[in-house]
Amino acid sequence: MSGKVHLVDTTMRDGSHAVSHSYTEEQVRELAKALDESGVDLIEISHGDGIGGSSINYGFSKTRDMELIREASKVIKHAKLDVLLLPGIGTITDLKEAYNCGARAVRIATHVTEADIAIQHIKAAKEMGMFTVGFLMMCHMASPGKILEQAKIFEENGVDYINLADSAGHLLPHEVQERISLLVKNLNVPVGFHAHNNLGLAVGNSLAAIEAGASYIDGTLRGLGAGAGNCQIEVLAAVLKRAGIENDINLDSIIDAAEKAEKVMQRPQVIDTDSLMLGYAGVYSSFLLHAKRAGEKFGIRTKDILEELGKRGMVGGQEDMIVDVAYQLAQEKK
Repeated sequence: MSGKVHLVDTTMRDGSHAVSHSYTEEQVRELAKALDESGVDLIEISHGDGIGGSSINYGFSKTRDMELIREASKVIKHAKLDVLLLPGIGTITDLKEAYNCGARAVRIATHVTEADIAIQHIKAAKEMGMFTVGFLMMCHMASPGKILEQAKIFEENGVDYINLADSAGHLLPHEVQERISLLVKNLNVPVGFHAHNNLGLAVGNSLAAIEAGASYIDGTLRGLGAGAGNCQIEVLAAVLKRAGIENDINLDSIIDAAEKAEKVMQRPQVIDTDSLMLGYAGVYSSFLLHAKRAGEKFGIRTKDILEELGKRGMVGGQEDMIVDVAYQLAQEKK
């Protein structure tokens, strides 16, 4: 097990999926202030699909990312203000604007086998002096050896740590341990983990990652996030305290922050049939609402759409294919 654990909050990024990207400046100020006072190390703010994600493909934001980042920067005093960037969605120009609005950290996310497309973005971020993270999504879709190969690309280009994301909430604890421990043993930078709760394993998998040596762990207030949500950060904080694992979180403060987050929730974060299918079939968690809308349009069960997406190995960035899949299933029913 590693030493001190750093908690990263993504309520205002991954949680954006769960509220249809409707965060307001006032909500962001309140949540960012509460999180900063609770002792989290990074606070991530952007569209659910990263800066530049507001679009017809991924859903439009009620308030522009840069305005939310600027408002958060006014109240964050201790944590690093962080943004997510997916190459091909966000650009270096977007990153520079985010920096000018107050962001001082960036997590650059690619599919688990495509780390090389982030090299120019990593270099640009480092030139700006940003704390820079390599973020490998959908890590259930590659072998531990392949993940290590991709992580080394990030390491060679100067990232401050490498984060593995179980974007589908598909992994079991021993699979998390296998992936994290291999990276910890073979890299010279810290390793982090991002869990989704589609199989009810987000807290357990996060603890497994810590036991394997991960030192950065993602979570969200009340588990607010895509699919069945993320690792519930206030629950994780209680588990870490119970286990005697060193971190900077004030448990009372993070619980108070979670109560504030309840005011922005549009639906409970539960493992319903559709969320369960995301995890079981290994489908990108942010596909859920897109699949629901396509199912309603074509009279197809969301579960069946998600199962087919899993069979086809669809990955983040292919949201436009969800409607095609729903249409094809509807034609087959005729």
